[in-house]
Amino acid sequence: MKDDAEVPVLNEAVQRAVSGYLKAMEDEKVTDLYELVLSEIEAPLLECVLAYTRNNQSLSAQVLGLNRGTLRKKLKKYGML
Repeated sequence: MKDDAEVPVLNEAVQRAVSGYLKAMEDEKVTDLYELVLSEIEAPLLECVLAYTRNNQSLSAQVLGLNRGTLRKKLKKYGML
């Protein structure tokens, strides 16, 4: 594993993205931010893990901490299956 100084910190990236989104919204009413963030993150997360595991769904489910059926349901939701 890389030195901690070389590994991007995920929570910092999320914080920057959410802060930027809220700043861009200015005076707009923001609602359901939690669901928005989850829906924006989930598909790319699945894509990255599938690429990492060379499309091995069982291994991807293990990496994600999901059962394989749940992973397949999410893949269908995003048109990835």
